[in-house]
Amino acid sequence: MARQARLVAGIDSSTQATKVVVRDADTGALAREGRAPHPDGTEIDPAHWWQALQTATAGGLLDEVAAVAVGAQQHGMVCLDEAGAVVRPALLWNDTRSAGAAADLVGELGGPQAWAEATGSVPVASFTVTKLRWLATHEPDHAKRTATVVLPHDWLTWRLAGAPGLDAVATDRGDASGTGYWSPATGDYRPDLLELALGHRPRLPRVLGPREPAGQTPAGAQLGAGTGDNMAAALGVGAHPGDVIVSIGTSGTVFAVHDRPTADPSGIVAGFADATGRHLPLVCTLNAARVLQATAALLGADLAGLDGLALSAPPGAEGVVLVPYFEGERTPNRPDATAQLSGLRLATTTPANLARAAVEGMLCGLADGLDALRAQGVAVNRVLLIGGGARSRAVQAIAPSLLDAPVVVPAAGEYVADGAARQAAWVLTGDPDPPDWSATVAPQPVHGEPTPHVRQAYAEARDRGA
Repeated sequence: MARQARLVAGIDSSTQATKVVVRDADTGALAREGRAPHPDGTEIDPAHWWQALQTATAGGLLDEVAAVAVGAQQHGMVCLDEAGAVVRPALLWNDTRSAGAAADLVGELGGPQAWAEATGSVPVASFTVTKLRWLATHEPDHAKRTATVVLPHDWLTWRLAGAPGLDAVATDRGDASGTGYWSPATGDYRPDLLELALGHRPRLPRVLGPREPAGQTPAGAQLGAGTGDNMAAALGVGAHPGDVIVSIGTSGTVFAVHDRPTADPSGIVAGFADATGRHLPLVCTLNAARVLQATAALLGADLAGLDGLALSAPPGAEGVVLVPYFEGERTPNRPDATAQLSGLRLATTTPANLARAAVEGMLCGLADGLDALRAQGVAVNRVLLIGGGARSRAVQAIAPSLLDAPVVVPAAGEYVADGAARQAAWVLTGDPDPPDWSATVAPQPVHGEPTPHVRQAYAEARDRGA
Protein backbone atom coordinates (compact mmCIF):
# COMPACT_ATOMS: atom_id res chain seq x y z
CA MET A 1 0.00 0.00 0.00
CA ALA A 2 1.34 3.42 -0.94
CA ARG A 3 2.42 5.66 1.94
CA GLN A 4 0.00 8.48 2.75
CA ALA A 5 2.01 11.66 2.53
CA ARG A 6 1.89 14.10 5.44
CA LEU A 7 1.90 17.59 4.02
CA VAL A 8 3.48 20.74 5.47
CA ALA A 9 3.50 24.30 4.19
CA GLY A 10 6.19 26.96 4.25
CA ILE A 11 5.43 30.64 3.71
CA ASP A 12 7.95 33.24 2.55
CA SER A 13 6.65 36.77 3.10
CA SER A 14 9.45 38.74 1.48
CA THR A 15 9.80 42.39 0.55
CA GLN A 16 8.34 41.81 -2.89
CA ALA A 17 5.94 38.86 -2.64
CA THR A 18 4.37 36.04 -0.67
CA LYS A 19 5.48 32.59 -1.80
CA VAL A 20 4.01 29.36 -0.42
CA VAL A 21 5.22 25.80 -0.90
CA VAL A 22 3.50 22.61 0.21
CA ARG A 23 5.86 19.67 0.66
CA ASP A 24 5.92 16.08 1.86
CA ALA A 25 6.94 16.24 5.52
CA ASP A 26 9.19 13.18 5.27
CA THR A 27 10.94 13.59 1.91
CA GLY A 28 10.55 17.27 1.11
CA ALA A 29 9.00 16.47 -2.28
CA LEU A 30 7.08 19.47 -3.66
CA ALA A 31 3.32 18.96 -3.86
CA ARG A 32 2.08 22.41 -4.89
CA GLU A 33 2.91 26.12 -4.59
CA GLY A 34 1.40 29.60 -4.85
CA ARG A 35 2.51 33.21 -5.09
CA ALA A 36 1.15 36.76 -4.84
CA PRO A 37 2.89 40.16 -5.10
CA HIS A 38 3.33 42.87 -2.44
CA PRO A 39 3.14 46.61 -3.05
CA ASP A 40 6.42 48.47 -3.55
CA GLY A 41 7.85 50.75 -0.91
CA THR A 42 9.79 50.76 2.33
CA GLU A 43 6.71 50.95 4.55
CA ILE A 44 3.54 48.90 4.18
CA ASP A 45 0.30 48.17 5.95
CA PRO A 46 0.69 44.54 7.16
CA ALA A 47 -2.84 43.89 5.88
CA HIS A 48 -1.25 43.67 2.43
CA TRP A 49 0.82 40.69 3.60
CA TRP A 50 -2.29 38.97 4.89
CA GLN A 51 -4.19 39.62 1.67
CA ALA A 52 -1.26 38.34 -0.40
CA LEU A 53 -1.24 35.18 1.71
CA GLN A 54 -4.95 34.65 1.03
CA THR A 55 -4.35 35.12 -2.70
CA ALA A 56 -1.33 32.81 -2.75
CA THR A 57 -3.22 30.03 -0.96
CA ALA A 58 -6.55 30.39 -2.78
CA GLY A 59 -8.14 27.30 -4.27
CA GLY A 60 -7.37 24.99 -1.36
CA LEU A 61 -3.57 25.20 -1.43
CA LEU A 62 -3.42 24.54 2.33
CA ASP A 63 -6.02 21.75 2.36
CA GLU A 64 -4.87 18.69 4.37
CA VAL A 65 -1.72 20.48 5.54
CA ALA A 66 -0.65 19.23 8.99
CA ALA A 67 1.75 22.05 9.90
CA VAL A 68 2.65 25.53 8.68
CA ALA A 69 5.55 27.89 9.39
CA VAL A 70 6.43 31.39 8.19
CA GLY A 71 9.76 32.81 7.10
CA ALA A 72 9.68 36.57 6.50
CA GLN A 73 11.81 39.63 5.94
CA GLN A 74 13.78 40.54 9.04
CA HIS A 75 13.69 43.71 11.15
CA GLY A 76 10.32 45.11 10.02
CA MET A 77 8.67 47.19 12.77
CA VAL A 78 5.05 46.16 13.35
CA CYS A 79 3.54 48.10 16.26
CA LEU A 80 0.27 46.86 17.79
CA ASP A 81 -2.01 48.57 20.29
CA GLU A 82 -3.72 46.92 23.26
CA ALA A 83 -6.51 45.64 21.00
CA GLY A 84 -4.03 44.07 18.57
CA ALA A 85 -4.64 46.69 15.87
CA VAL A 86 -1.71 47.90 13.76
CA VAL A 87 -0.69 51.37 14.95
CA ARG A 88 0.91 52.56 11.70
CA PRO A 89 2.29 51.04 8.49
CA ALA A 90 5.25 48.76 9.16
CA LEU A 91 8.69 50.22 8.49
CA LEU A 92 10.67 47.65 6.52
CA TRP A 93 14.32 46.64 6.75
CA ASN A 94 15.23 48.76 3.70
CA ASP A 95 13.75 51.99 5.11
CA THR A 96 16.79 54.12 5.96
CA ARG A 97 15.02 57.09 7.59
CA SER A 98 16.25 55.85 10.99
CA ALA A 99 19.95 56.17 10.11
CA GLY A 100 20.31 59.17 12.42
CA ALA A 101 18.49 57.32 15.19
CA ALA A 102 20.93 54.44 14.81
CA ALA A 103 23.90 56.74 15.28
CA ASP A 104 22.27 58.33 18.33
CA LEU A 105 21.55 54.97 19.96
CA VAL A 106 25.07 53.70 19.38
CA GLY A 107 26.47 56.76 21.13
CA GLU A 108 23.98 56.66 24.00
CA LEU A 109 24.92 53.13 25.05
CA GLY A 110 28.63 53.90 24.95
CA GLY A 111 29.68 53.06 21.42
CA PRO A 112 29.83 50.09 19.02
CA GLN A 113 31.66 47.79 21.43
CA ALA A 114 28.91 48.16 24.02
CA TRP A 115 26.23 47.22 21.49
CA ALA A 116 28.23 44.26 20.14
CA GLU A 117 28.63 42.93 23.66
CA ALA A 118 24.96 43.51 24.51
CA THR A 119 23.25 42.08 21.42
CA GLY A 120 25.95 40.67 19.12
CA SER A 121 25.36 43.46 16.59
CA VAL A 122 25.85 47.19 16.16
CA PRO A 123 22.50 48.68 15.08
CA VAL A 124 22.13 50.37 11.71
CA ALA A 125 19.05 51.81 10.05
CA SER A 126 17.75 48.34 9.16
CA PHE A 127 17.31 47.21 12.77
CA THR A 128 13.97 47.35 14.57
CA VAL A 129 15.41 49.19 17.57
CA THR A 130 16.44 52.16 15.41
CA LYS A 131 13.01 52.38 13.82
CA LEU A 132 11.47 52.50 17.28
CA ARG A 133 13.67 55.46 18.19
CA TRP A 134 12.59 57.17 14.95
CA LEU A 135 8.97 56.50 15.91
CA ALA A 136 9.42 57.92 19.41
CA THR A 137 11.04 61.06 18.00
CA HIS A 138 8.83 61.75 14.98
CA GLU A 139 5.49 60.12 15.88
CA PRO A 140 5.32 60.22 19.70
CA ASP A 141 1.57 59.57 19.78
CA HIS A 142 2.07 56.33 17.83
CA ALA A 143 4.94 55.38 20.12
CA LYS A 144 2.78 55.85 23.22
CA ARG A 145 -0.03 53.81 21.69
CA THR A 146 2.32 50.88 20.99
CA ALA A 147 1.52 48.01 23.38
CA THR A 148 3.71 45.41 21.70
CA VAL A 149 6.29 45.30 18.92
CA VAL A 150 6.39 42.31 16.60
CA LEU A 151 8.20 41.33 13.42
CA PRO A 152 6.57 40.45 10.09
CA HIS A 153 6.79 36.69 10.65
CA ASP A 154 5.48 37.04 14.21
CA TRP A 155 2.45 38.98 13.02
CA LEU A 156 1.63 36.52 10.24
CA THR A 157 1.97 33.51 12.54
CA TRP A 158 -0.33 35.23 15.05
CA ARG A 159 -2.88 35.95 12.32
CA LEU A 160 -2.70 32.33 11.14
CA ALA A 161 -3.59 31.31 14.70
CA GLY A 162 -6.67 33.53 14.53
CA ALA A 163 -5.15 36.57 16.32
CA PRO A 164 -5.97 35.10 19.76
CA GLY A 165 -4.67 38.02 21.86
CA LEU A 166 -1.35 39.72 22.48
CA ASP A 167 -0.25 37.16 25.08
CA ALA A 168 -0.18 34.54 22.31
CA VAL A 169 2.29 36.43 20.09
CA ALA A 170 5.54 34.50 19.67
CA THR A 171 8.80 34.74 17.77
CA ASP A 172 11.98 32.68 17.42
CA ARG A 173 15.67 33.14 18.22
CA GLY A 174 16.62 33.95 14.64
CA ASP A 175 14.24 36.83 14.03
CA ALA A 176 14.54 38.11 17.62
CA SER A 177 18.29 38.47 17.09
CA GLY A 178 17.67 41.13 14.42
CA THR A 179 15.70 43.48 16.64
CA GLY A 180 18.61 45.06 18.50
CA TYR A 181 17.11 44.25 21.91
CA TRP A 182 17.62 40.47 22.21
CA SER A 183 20.96 38.76 22.86
CA PRO A 184 21.91 35.53 21.04
CA ALA A 185 24.68 35.00 23.59
CA THR A 186 22.35 34.98 26.63
CA GLY A 187 19.03 34.09 25.00
CA ASP A 188 17.33 36.99 26.75
CA TYR A 189 15.68 40.27 25.82
CA ARG A 190 17.33 43.54 26.77
CA PRO A 191 14.23 45.56 27.76
CA ASP A 192 16.48 48.42 28.83
CA LEU A 193 17.56 48.85 25.20
CA LEU A 194 13.95 48.75 24.06
CA GLU A 195 13.12 51.47 26.58
CA LEU A 196 16.16 53.47 25.47
CA ALA A 197 14.72 53.48 21.94
CA LEU A 198 10.96 53.77 22.47
CA GLY A 199 10.73 55.51 25.83
CA HIS A 200 8.75 52.72 27.52
CA ARG A 201 8.71 48.93 27.72
CA PRO A 202 5.90 47.30 25.72
CA ARG A 203 5.30 43.58 26.08
CA LEU A 204 7.35 41.39 23.77
CA PRO A 205 6.73 38.08 21.97
CA ARG A 206 7.73 34.82 23.64
CA VAL A 207 10.92 33.45 22.07
CA LEU A 208 10.32 29.84 21.04
CA GLY A 209 12.84 27.07 20.45
CA PRO A 210 13.54 25.78 16.92
CA ARG A 211 10.98 22.96 16.93
CA GLU A 212 8.57 24.41 19.50
CA PRO A 213 5.02 24.99 18.19
CA ALA A 214 3.50 28.46 18.20
CA GLY A 215 -0.09 27.21 18.36
CA GLN A 216 -2.58 25.98 15.79
CA THR A 217 -4.59 27.38 12.92
CA PRO A 218 -8.39 27.36 13.26
CA ALA A 219 -8.32 24.34 10.92
CA GLY A 220 -6.08 22.43 13.34
CA ALA A 221 -2.70 22.65 11.59
CA GLN A 222 0.31 23.00 13.87
CA LEU A 223 2.16 26.32 13.63
CA GLY A 224 5.93 26.41 13.70
CA ALA A 225 7.77 29.21 15.45
CA GLY A 226 8.75 30.66 12.07
CA THR A 227 11.92 32.71 11.59
CA GLY A 228 13.62 35.42 9.57
CA ASP A 229 14.22 35.00 5.87
CA ASN A 230 17.97 34.38 6.07
CA MET A 231 17.56 31.82 8.85
CA ALA A 232 14.85 30.06 6.85
CA ALA A 233 17.04 30.03 3.74
CA ALA A 234 19.88 28.37 5.67
CA LEU A 235 17.44 25.70 6.87
CA GLY A 236 16.02 25.34 3.36
CA VAL A 237 19.38 24.54 1.75
CA GLY A 238 20.47 22.32 4.63
CA ALA A 239 23.47 24.44 5.60
CA HIS A 240 25.90 23.10 8.22
CA PRO A 241 28.91 24.66 9.99
CA GLY A 242 31.51 25.40 7.29
CA ASP A 243 28.86 26.37 4.75
CA VAL A 244 28.52 30.04 3.84
CA ILE A 245 25.43 31.16 1.97
CA VAL A 246 25.65 34.05 -0.46
CA SER A 247 22.12 35.16 -1.29
CA ILE A 248 21.50 37.61 -4.12
CA GLY A 249 18.00 39.01 -3.83
CA THR A 250 16.65 42.49 -3.16
CA SER A 251 19.42 42.64 -0.59
CA GLY A 252 22.68 40.76 -0.74
CA THR A 253 23.48 38.61 2.27
CA VAL A 254 26.48 36.53 3.29
CA PHE A 255 25.84 34.30 6.27
CA ALA A 256 27.01 31.08 7.86
CA VAL A 257 25.83 28.48 10.33
CA HIS A 258 28.25 28.78 13.26
CA ASP A 259 28.47 27.08 16.64
CA ARG A 260 29.36 30.18 18.65
CA PRO A 261 27.89 33.68 18.99
CA THR A 262 29.87 36.49 17.39
CA ALA A 263 30.23 40.13 18.43
CA ASP A 264 31.83 42.40 15.83
CA PRO A 265 32.28 45.98 17.14
CA SER A 266 32.93 47.23 13.60
CA GLY A 267 29.26 46.52 12.88
CA ILE A 268 30.07 44.76 9.62
CA VAL A 269 29.02 41.32 10.87
CA ALA A 270 25.63 41.07 12.58
CA GLY A 271 25.72 38.37 15.25
CA PHE A 272 22.38 36.71 14.61
CA ALA A 273 21.01 33.38 15.80
CA ASP A 274 19.86 30.71 13.35
CA ALA A 275 16.77 28.51 13.17
CA THR A 276 18.40 25.34 14.59
CA GLY A 277 19.73 26.52 17.96
CA ARG A 278 23.09 27.60 16.53
CA HIS A 279 24.20 31.04 15.33
CA LEU A 280 24.12 32.86 11.99
CA PRO A 281 26.73 35.63 11.65
CA LEU A 282 25.60 37.72 8.70
CA VAL A 283 26.74 40.54 6.46
CA CYS A 284 24.08 42.40 4.49
CA THR A 285 24.32 44.77 1.54
CA LEU A 286 21.40 46.85 0.28
CA ASN A 287 22.41 46.56 -3.37
CA ALA A 288 22.26 43.15 -4.98
CA ALA A 289 20.01 41.86 -7.78
CA ARG A 290 18.67 45.35 -8.43
CA VAL A 291 22.18 46.35 -9.54
CA LEU A 292 21.82 43.89 -12.40
CA GLN A 293 18.28 45.08 -13.17
CA ALA A 294 19.27 48.75 -13.19
CA THR A 295 22.29 48.14 -15.42
CA ALA A 296 20.29 46.01 -17.84
CA ALA A 297 17.69 48.80 -18.10
CA LEU A 298 20.43 51.39 -18.70
CA LEU A 299 21.83 49.27 -21.52
CA GLY A 300 18.43 48.56 -23.03
CA ALA A 301 18.82 44.83 -22.38
CA ASP A 302 16.99 42.15 -20.48
CA LEU A 303 18.81 40.11 -17.83
CA ALA A 304 19.78 37.41 -20.30
CA GLY A 305 21.22 40.10 -22.56
CA LEU A 306 23.15 41.54 -19.62
CA ASP A 307 24.64 38.09 -19.00
CA GLY A 308 25.80 37.85 -22.59
CA LEU A 309 27.38 41.29 -22.52
CA ALA A 310 29.13 40.71 -19.19
CA LEU A 311 30.57 37.38 -20.30
CA SER A 312 31.89 38.92 -23.51
CA ALA A 313 34.08 41.38 -21.55
CA PRO A 314 37.40 40.41 -19.94
CA PRO A 315 37.83 40.06 -16.15
CA GLY A 316 38.24 43.54 -14.71
CA ALA A 317 36.18 45.10 -17.53
CA GLU A 318 39.30 46.84 -18.90
CA GLY A 319 39.56 48.97 -15.76
CA VAL A 320 35.88 49.98 -15.53
CA VAL A 321 34.72 49.68 -11.91
CA LEU A 322 31.23 50.08 -10.44
CA VAL A 323 30.77 50.62 -6.71
CA PRO A 324 27.02 49.91 -6.70
CA TYR A 325 25.64 51.92 -3.78
CA PHE A 326 22.48 52.88 -5.70
CA GLU A 327 20.27 52.84 -2.57
CA GLY A 328 22.84 53.94 -0.02
CA GLU A 329 24.54 51.05 1.73
CA ARG A 330 24.28 49.06 4.93
CA THR A 331 27.68 47.32 4.78
CA PRO A 332 29.71 49.45 4.86
CA ASN A 333 27.29 51.70 6.75
CA ARG A 334 26.81 54.54 4.25
CA PRO A 335 23.06 55.19 4.10
CA ASP A 336 23.50 58.39 2.06
CA ALA A 337 26.01 57.02 -0.45
CA THR A 338 25.43 56.87 -4.20
CA ALA A 339 26.86 54.58 -6.87
CA GLN A 340 30.21 55.39 -8.46
CA LEU A 341 31.39 54.39 -11.93
CA SER A 342 35.10 54.94 -12.52
CA GLY A 343 37.93 53.97 -14.84
CA LEU A 344 36.13 55.03 -18.01
CA ARG A 345 38.09 55.81 -21.14
CA LEU A 346 36.77 56.37 -24.65
CA ALA A 347 38.00 52.99 -25.78
CA THR A 348 36.66 51.10 -22.77
CA THR A 349 33.24 52.72 -22.41
CA THR A 350 31.34 49.82 -23.95
CA PRO A 351 28.10 48.05 -23.03
CA ALA A 352 30.07 44.85 -22.37
CA ASN A 353 32.41 46.53 -19.88
CA LEU A 354 29.56 48.29 -18.10
CA ALA A 355 27.71 44.99 -17.79
CA ARG A 356 30.81 43.19 -16.51
CA ALA A 357 31.55 45.98 -14.02
CA ALA A 358 27.99 45.72 -12.62
CA VAL A 359 28.30 41.98 -11.99
CA GLU A 360 31.80 42.29 -10.58
CA GLY A 361 30.91 45.27 -8.37
CA MET A 362 27.95 43.49 -6.84
CA LEU A 363 30.00 40.33 -6.22
CA CYS A 364 32.95 42.26 -4.80
CA GLY A 365 30.69 43.76 -2.16
CA LEU A 366 29.59 40.25 -1.22
CA ALA A 367 33.21 39.02 -1.27
CA ASP A 368 34.04 41.75 1.26
CA GLY A 369 31.32 40.23 3.43
CA LEU A 370 32.90 36.79 3.12
CA ASP A 371 36.22 38.23 4.31
CA ALA A 372 34.45 39.83 7.29
CA LEU A 373 33.04 36.43 8.32
CA ARG A 374 36.50 34.89 8.11
CA ALA A 375 37.79 37.65 10.38
CA GLN A 376 35.21 36.54 12.99
CA GLY A 377 36.58 33.00 12.95
CA VAL A 378 33.89 31.54 10.69
CA ALA A 379 35.03 28.52 8.66
CA VAL A 380 34.45 28.89 4.91
CA ASN A 381 34.58 25.39 3.43
CA ARG A 382 32.20 26.14 0.56
CA VAL A 383 29.83 28.85 -0.66
CA LEU A 384 26.21 28.08 -1.53
CA LEU A 385 25.03 30.65 -4.08
CA ILE A 386 21.28 31.28 -3.90
CA GLY A 387 18.61 33.90 -4.64
CA GLY A 388 17.13 35.27 -7.83
CA GLY A 389 20.40 36.91 -8.86
CA ALA A 390 22.22 33.59 -8.51
CA ARG A 391 20.33 32.30 -11.56
CA SER A 392 22.32 34.70 -13.75
CA ARG A 393 24.81 32.93 -16.04
CA ALA A 394 27.26 35.76 -15.54
CA VAL A 395 26.98 35.65 -11.76
CA GLN A 396 27.56 31.90 -11.71
CA ALA A 397 30.55 32.21 -14.06
CA ILE A 398 32.21 35.15 -12.26
CA ALA A 399 31.45 34.34 -8.60
CA PRO A 400 34.06 31.58 -8.17
CA SER A 401 36.80 33.95 -9.37
CA LEU A 402 35.95 36.54 -6.70
CA LEU A 403 34.71 34.64 -3.64
CA ASP A 404 37.93 32.67 -2.97
CA ALA A 405 36.16 29.45 -1.98
CA PRO A 406 34.52 26.47 -3.72
CA VAL A 407 31.12 27.59 -5.02
CA VAL A 408 28.05 25.39 -5.47
CA VAL A 409 24.59 26.32 -6.73
CA PRO A 410 21.67 24.41 -5.15
CA ALA A 411 18.78 23.30 -7.30
CA ALA A 412 16.42 26.20 -7.99
CA GLY A 413 13.80 26.63 -5.31
CA GLU A 414 12.02 28.99 -2.95
CA TYR A 415 14.65 28.52 -0.26
CA VAL A 416 13.00 30.68 2.41
CA ALA A 417 9.62 29.01 1.96
CA ASP A 418 11.38 25.63 1.79
CA GLY A 419 13.13 26.32 5.09
CA ALA A 420 9.85 27.33 6.70
CA ALA A 421 8.26 24.11 5.42
CA ARG A 422 11.17 22.09 6.81
CA GLN A 423 10.67 23.77 10.17
CA ALA A 424 6.97 22.89 10.03
CA ALA A 425 7.91 19.26 9.39
CA TRP A 426 10.32 19.41 12.34
CA VAL A 427 7.47 20.56 14.60
CA LEU A 428 5.50 17.48 13.55
CA THR A 429 8.31 15.04 14.32
CA GLY A 430 9.71 16.68 17.43
CA ASP A 431 13.02 14.95 16.63
CA PRO A 432 16.34 16.42 17.81
CA ASP A 433 17.21 17.38 14.22
CA PRO A 434 15.10 18.58 11.29
CA PRO A 435 14.12 16.02 8.65
CA ASP A 436 16.69 15.23 5.96
CA TRP A 437 15.53 16.87 2.74
CA SER A 438 18.98 16.95 1.10
CA ALA A 439 17.72 15.15 -2.01
CA THR A 440 15.68 18.25 -2.89
CA VAL A 441 18.75 20.54 -2.85
CA ALA A 442 21.39 18.71 -4.98
CA PRO A 443 23.98 21.53 -5.23
CA GLN A 444 26.11 21.66 -8.39
CA PRO A 445 29.67 23.07 -8.38
CA VAL A 446 30.71 26.01 -10.57
CA HIS A 447 34.32 26.87 -11.32
CA GLY A 448 36.48 29.86 -12.17
CA GLU A 449 40.07 31.12 -11.95
CA PRO A 450 40.86 33.66 -9.18
CA THR A 451 41.06 37.30 -10.32
CA PRO A 452 42.60 39.21 -7.39
CA HIS A 453 43.21 42.30 -9.52
CA VAL A 454 39.44 42.78 -9.79
CA ARG A 455 39.02 42.81 -6.00
CA GLN A 456 41.96 45.24 -5.67
CA ALA A 457 40.55 47.70 -8.22
CA TYR A 458 37.14 47.54 -6.53
CA ALA A 459 38.64 48.13 -3.07
CA GLU A 460 40.54 51.19 -4.31
CA ALA A 461 37.39 52.66 -5.88
CA ARG A 462 35.31 51.88 -2.79
CA ASP A 463 37.82 53.51 -0.45
CA ARG A 464 38.17 56.63 -2.62
CA GLY A 465 34.48 57.25 -2.10
CA ALA A 466 34.57 56.79 1.69
